Amino acid sequence: MKILVLNCGSSSLKYQLINMETEEVMASGKYERIGEEEAFITHKVNGQKIEIQHPAFNHEEAIDFTLKQLINPEYKVIDSLSEVNAIGHRVVHGGEYFSTPVLITEDVINKVELAAELAPLHNKAAAQGMRACQAVMPGKPMVVVFDTAFHQSIPKERYIYPIPYEYYKKYGIRKYGFHGTSHMYVSQRLAEIENKPIEDLKIVTCHLGQGSSICAVQGGKSVDTSMGLTPLAGIPMVTRSGDLDPSVVTYIMKKENMTAQQAESMLNKESGVMGISGLAPDFRVIEAASYEDNERATLAMEAFKYSIAGFIAKYAVAMNGLDAVVFTGGVGENQINIRKGICKQLEFMGLIVDEEANNIRGEERLITKPESKIRAYIIPTNEELMIAKETAKLVNYIK
Repeated sequence: MKILVLNCGSSSLKYQLINMETEEVMASGKYERIGEEEAFITHKVNGQKIEIQHPAFNHEEAIDFTLKQLINPEYKVIDSLSEVNAIGHRVVHGGEYFSTPVLITEDVINKVELAAELAPLHNKAAAQGMRACQAVMPGKPMVVVFDTAFHQSIPKERYIYPIPYEYYKKYGIRKYGFHGTSHMYVSQRLAEIENKPIEDLKIVTCHLGQGSSICAVQGGKSVDTSMGLTPLAGIPMVTRSGDLDPSVVTYIMKKENMTAQQAESMLNKESGVMGISGLAPDFRVIEAASYEDNERATLAMEAFKYSIAGFIAKYAVAMNGLDAVVFTGGVGENQINIRKGICKQLEFMGLIVDEEANNIRGEERLITKPESKIRAYIIPTNEELMIAKETAKLVNYIK
C-alpha cells in the first residue's frame, strides 16, 4: 500500500509518499509561495533534491503539479497515480467534532472549516487541500488525522477552564492540545523499544521545537497536555509566551493602547525565549549566546528548561508515577545541553542523565544511567508515518 501524506499550510504544501510495506519514504518535498507567480517546489527523491519554479495560484494547482512529479519520467517513483492507494491529510484543529481520524466526506470538510475559527491559517488551508484532492484525484480514499484528536481522552476536569461555563457551551473554549500525532508516535515507539505493552507505561513526551508541548501519556492515551485552546499555551516557546497571568495581557493592552489583535500578535510572534533574550527567533542562536555571558539569553534558556521540568513533574503527579521521558522535535532531538539541563532538575525524582549517552543529536537513544529510576530517551518524531499508519488502518477497515 502506498499512502500520500499532505500537510497544507496557508501558502505551502508539504508531502510524502510512503510505501507502507517497508515504511520507506519514496518521495517528499514542499511547495512554497502558493498563490504567487514565484511559487516553487522542492522535490526529494532517491537522495536527489530537485527545485522547480512553477506558478501555483491555489492548492489545486500545487497538488496537481506535485502529483506529476511522482510520475515524471526523469525521476518517477511510481508508474501511475493509480498506485497511490489513499491520501492522509494533517489538520491542526478538530475542535470537539473529532476524537479519532476519519474518512473524509463533505460533512467532515465542513466541520474542519467550522473549527477554523480556532486555527484559521491551518484549517482553512487543509480544507482547501481536501477539496483540491477531490478535484485532482476524484474517488481516491482520503483520511484526515487531527493534531487535537489524541488529546480527546483528557478528562473533563483537566481540560475545562475556570471561567464562566457558558463560554465553554457557547464557544467551545477549553483545552484541546496539539502535536498529538507526534506525541502518539513517540509514545508508541517507546513501547516498541522497551518491548512492553503501552497500556502498562506512564510516559511524558516532550515535543520541543519552534512550537513546543508536553504530554502525559498513560496507558497509550493522553491524560494531560501543556497547550490549550490554541498552540500559545504551555511552556515558553521560540516566539510564543506560553502560560502567564491573564492580567499581564490586559495590563499591557491598557498601557500600550493595544487592540486584541495586536496583543495576540505580540504573544505569538514577539514573546517566548526571543522576547526575553531580545535575539533572533532561533534556539541555536539564543542557546549559544547563553554560554557567552549574555544575561538575557541565559535567563531565557533557564526559564525554558525550568518550565519543561515543571510540567514533567506535574504530569508525574497526574499519572501517579512516571516510567519514562521522551525528547523529540528539532530542539528535543538535537540540543544536548537543553536536554541535560532539564534532566538535572529532575534528579530529585531519581532521573539520572548519562552525559556521555546524551552527547548525540538526532538519533534514537536511551540517555539515562542504569540506576536511573526514570528512563529518558531521544526519539526522533515521524508525524508523517503516523498519519500514513492511521490512514492505512482506516482505509483497510472500511474495505
